[in-house]
Amino acid sequence: MRTKLTPAFCQKARAQEGAERTIYWDAELPGFGLVATKGGHCSFVVQYRAGGRSRRMTIDSVLGLVKARKRAKILLGQVANDKDPLQERRKARSFATDTFKAIADAYFAREGNKLRSANDRRAALHRLVFYPGSDKASREAGTARLSSIGSQPISAIDRGDIVKLLDRIEDQNGPVMADRTLAYISKIMNWHAKRSANFNSPIVRGMARTKWKERARSRILTDEELRAIWKAAGAMPGPFGAFVQFLLLTAARRSEAAEMKREELEGSDWILPKDRNKVKVEFVRPLSPAAQALLKELPRIGKAGYAFTTIGRSGLGGFSKFKRRLDQSSGVTNWTLHDLRRTARSLMSRAGISSDHAERCLGHVIGGVRAVYDRHEFHAEKKQSFEALAALIDRIVNPGHNVVQLHDARIPAGRCDNRRQAD
Repeated sequence: MRTKLTPAFCQKARAQEGAERTIYWDAELPGFGLVATKGGHCSFVVQYRAGGRSRRMTIDSVLGLVKARKRAKILLGQVANDKDPLQERRKARSFATDTFKAIADAYFAREGNKLRSANDRRAALHRLVFYPGSDKASREAGTARLSSIGSQPISAIDRGDIVKLLDRIEDQNGPVMADRTLAYISKIMNWHAKRSANFNSPIVRGMARTKWKERARSRILTDEELRAIWKAAGAMPGPFGAFVQFLLLTAARRSEAAEMKREELEGSDWILPKDRNKVKVEFVRPLSPAAQALLKELPRIGKAGYAFTTIGRSGLGGFSKFKRRLDQSSGVTNWTLHDLRRTARSLMSRAGISSDHAERCLGHVIGGVRAVYDRHEFHAEKKQSFEALAALIDRIVNPGHNVVQLHDARIPAGRCDNRRQAD
């Protein structure tokens, strides 16, 4: 039915009696109308034909009658120029939900809680792929400009786009970071390929910038390097120095210690929840007195309960910045925080800790039949191992205080009882 649409009419319009909804076509502009439901909800529509098919397109009622009528005139003008506004809108919406950024967001929303490093992956993609060159404040505020990779439909990204992206990351952040980013992108694309019948990932073998065997590290600190780093760390203000010493004393992964909360401590035990453990099982790490003393000296910042933190709202970050300062003060270079874990493991062998007990101290799962039938937690053995590790580190750091040679203080190979070893 044709009606003279006015603001007053639109405000009071309802569906005709017995109908769920009624369209009141505008007497002034053919093809423009008001849809009213029996509940009083109203919206504007424009009706036209394109490609031999009748189309009806909704116009947001928030615009009001006057602006909605103007919008309808523009849309009908596009139709007169052989365009299909509704089809263009659908394409735009599909484009927005099919971009690589949108697919990545969906991936993290669905799979993020299963990924131990989800936050690190998301941060790397935001910094290097989605908003390269933007500062952290603009990224967090949502004012950073989305890159071409982030804004492209995932199906439009080809191998050349990936190669150019990796070239830039390799030049600015190094080949290892390029490979790490490639792995993150590959995971997302493979995940999307399993959910889409029409998408195939453009990533193929051979695109990595380094070889795994070349990247594999075997670096451990010498006694002189350990001594220099330990003493320089002890002189650093803030939590990072204690953090470095704690990693050596516990053989913990960087992320495990950085995100540790005081609620995970029960007496002298640090209980790592399974959702923060790489092998997805709860892990009890008995802390040596030296490790406990480090935690006691840390100030309590904020209410979130993080042990190592500078702001209280999150665990310790900014590792590169802090480590550069430590390198300068210690004089030791070409090492990583993960090398501390490898160093601690080597020191355990040097202290006579059996291989099985040392591996359990690192949280590694012992495979084979023993993994099925041997459910003993080896708490006493791990406790003794960490205390022996702390004692050996103390002898290395303070060699002048030793009155017993190292080989006299070692635990016999294959043995790890509860008796304290003489220092």
